[in-house]
Amino acid sequence: MQTFPCPFCGPRPETEFHFAGDLGNLRPEGFLEVSPETWSSYLFSHNNPRGESKEIWKHLTCMEVFTMNRDTLSHIVNSSTALLPEGEA
Repeated sequence: MQTFPCPFCGPRPETEFHFAGDLGNLRPEGFLEVSPETWSSYLFSHNNPRGESKEIWKHLTCMEVFTMNRDTLSHIVNSSTALLPEGEA
């Protein structure tokens, strides 16, 4: 089993985490103005890079959301950082 570092709780088993998406995949603004194709692309099109990847993860135990930089080939986690609202970083 792989261990992921939560920036709030420290190293924890991977089963305590949930993948929340690629970092930088921004939710489309507006509700009625967004086309079905744009929503579909936002929800189902992922980068799936080979190598270094920047992702958003949620630790299900403490319910905190953070960014994780990891290598998708070697599964080595390079860093994890708290995802704070603008102005609190």
